[in-house]
Amino acid sequence: MKKFYLIIFFVATCLSQLAAQTTNELPAGYYLVVAAYDNQRGDYAARYTETLKAKNYNANYGFNKTRNMFFVYVDQQNNLKDALQSMYKFRKETEFQAAWVRVVPGVIGQTAEPPKPVITAEVLAKTGDAPIKEERKEEKIEQKKETTPIAEVNLKEEQKVVTETKVEEAVEVQPEEKIIQYTPMTLGNSEIFLSLFNASNNRIVDGEVTIVDAERGRVLKTVKGNEYTTLPDPKSTSGKLLMICDVFGYRKLQHEVNFKNPQADTVNYFFQRMGLSFVMTFDLVRYRKGDVQTLSHVYFFNDAAVMLPESLYEINVLLQMMTESPTMKVRLRGHTNGNYHGKIIKMGPDKSFFALTKESVSTVGSAKQLSFERAEIIKEYLESKGIASDRIEVKGYGGKKPLYDKHGANAKKNVRVEVEVLAD
Repeated sequence: MKKFYLIIFFVATCLSQLAAQTTNELPAGYYLVVAAYDNQRGDYAARYTETLKAKNYNANYGFNKTRNMFFVYVDQQNNLKDALQSMYKFRKETEFQAAWVRVVPGVIGQTAEPPKPVITAEVLAKTGDAPIKEERKEEKIEQKKETTPIAEVNLKEEQKVVTETKVEEAVEVQPEEKIIQYTPMTLGNSEIFLSLFNASNNRIVDGEVTIVDAERGRVLKTVKGNEYTTLPDPKSTSGKLLMICDVFGYRKLQHEVNFKNPQADTVNYFFQRMGLSFVMTFDLVRYRKGDVQTLSHVYFFNDAAVMLPESLYEINVLLQMMTESPTMKVRLRGHTNGNYHGKIIKMGPDKSFFALTKESVSTVGSAKQLSFERAEIIKEYLESKGIASDRIEVKGYGGKKPLYDKHGANAKKNVRVEVEVLAD
């Protein structure tokens, strides 16, 4: 009997932990996060959330599949500026000085209203901090810079002595405090938030930004979008950096910023100062008629018209683009590296788009046929997800239009599928 109760207790404990770890995916938006747990610690996130609620924080938690983690957050916003302002205020007025904004890509504004402001009198009382006046950090810095280091006590008397005596006998005024030299703000010592956003449909876009030395034309770094980062010093005379956002599904967008003097760039619509950091916004626009873009992260098995598993992400981005734009029509253009005649492995009746299986079909054909079949399998995948077949054309070029020498170091890049927008 005792063993029976132990088993019941064990099962109940497991079920409670499983329930604690089961939560809805965080919808798109900007979250003020105070803690993060791995995907096996949802129960920890739940307990910590309850602890914060007991302290009068408006806390909640959720799972983010992109990071495969549970996040405990105390505020949610649908606007980046509001989220950053909330973060600065929260850091200043509570013990959570390391709170950060977690951005969840996707279409925002489809959920209930964001939680109420997170900072209350009760919260401040529990942290032991007295309320602080609303005052921007940058205003404090400016005030310090304007402070006159020379004592002004009896200034008129000192001036009178100087005018009535010889210069060498003038009373020397000693400064009462040291002159503080502040380090100029650069993009090496100040963080910058790179916001990738599509204003036409209120979508936070997942992607990367490439940083290029504008003078020498060399790539310095590639960073993740929708996160804080610092930028590399180009060590050039001008200090100019090119920030290039090239996300599949959207037109390439490029901004220029000065590493040495970013404050001067705040006159630009896409660049603004927020507290002691900066925000650069990439307002992305979908492809238009006539645009051609390579599916650069779609790969195939050798001699096969079957995609490798890592191709799924970019294929789904293409699916997302066509779902958002129901009038869009595209042509998928397949290419190979060289012209040859040989084995072609095709998808079998099991419809395995991303794996070779026992049902895969082996045939023989030309390079042009292989390129056509590779574009065709992408079309079939899109159709399986609800995209009408008359919105997608397929064409195979074989090795007739290479980008590089077929025997060179970049020969593999000749194997590709391009997307041409026929109608937007």
